[in-house]
Amino acid sequence: MNEPVKLKAKDYKSAVKPIWCPGCGHFSILNALTKAFAALGIAKDDTVLVSGIGCSSRLPAYVDSYGFHGVHGRGLAIAQGLKVARPDLTVIAMGGDGDGFSIGGNHFIHACRRNVNMTYIAMDNEVYGMTKGQASPTTPADWDHSKLTPHGPGVRPFKPAALALAAGAPWIARGYSGNPNQIAKLIAEAIEHPGFSFVQVLSQCITFCPEQTDWKAIVNEREEAPLVDADEAAQLFLHEDGFQTGVLYNAPRATWPPSPPEPQSQDITRGFCL
Repeated sequence: MNEPVKLKAKDYKSAVKPIWCPGCGHFSILNALTKAFAALGIAKDDTVLVSGIGCSSRLPAYVDSYGFHGVHGRGLAIAQGLKVARPDLTVIAMGGDGDGFSIGGNHFIHACRRNVNMTYIAMDNEVYGMTKGQASPTTPADWDHSKLTPHGPGVRPFKPAALALAAGAPWIARGYSGNPNQIAKLIAEAIEHPGFSFVQVLSQCITFCPEQTDWKAIVNEREEAPLVDADEAAQLFLHEDGFQTGVLYNAPRATWPPSPPEPQSQDITRGFCL
């Protein structure tokens, strides 16, 4: 019997070439994803990438596996339905900060709560890049580089890790597009986690947010073990600067849907007179 051929990262890329802007952090995430697939020996025919709408949501077309480019903000809903119907598949949802935390925010909250065994990668560049630079749910309140908000949005930005924790996500990690090897490791661990795993990736958009090149000097890798206590994690996520990377929280719990109960053997003689 022939041994299966071990695929390399490049073997997971499709013939479609990315059309992201030069310098976009999403290139690194694509490379990291294919590295993770190669490290795990993921079968292309058993893998599905699901996305919504946005720059990041183009990614499924660039990977040689099954994919679904869905409606804006609905990637998680589609991915959960697919995983529940086909639990044998590796299902990964992905999207941007606008797709995931604005129009898709309700689906994100309930995906964390339900804990279906799948992975969600949020490629967070703090801006609506595809529609020319509007403020997103994670944009800093004083960001004044958009003509639509010349004085800054003036709204407190979401803290995705804190939101995920409050909604019940059992596994939360954060990566940075400038460190693709770390992202590959995080994605591999996320896929192997038995439950809903959330990976927020700080992905720079130098077209509309050139100041994000400063992230390289700010990002720092967390050396401590992942937190397992929700109260401690809440303290971290609410008060940190949002630039710590690594697996930040890991507290496994029962997945949904629950496993069906084992069938009970029945006494076929009950109810009969012998």
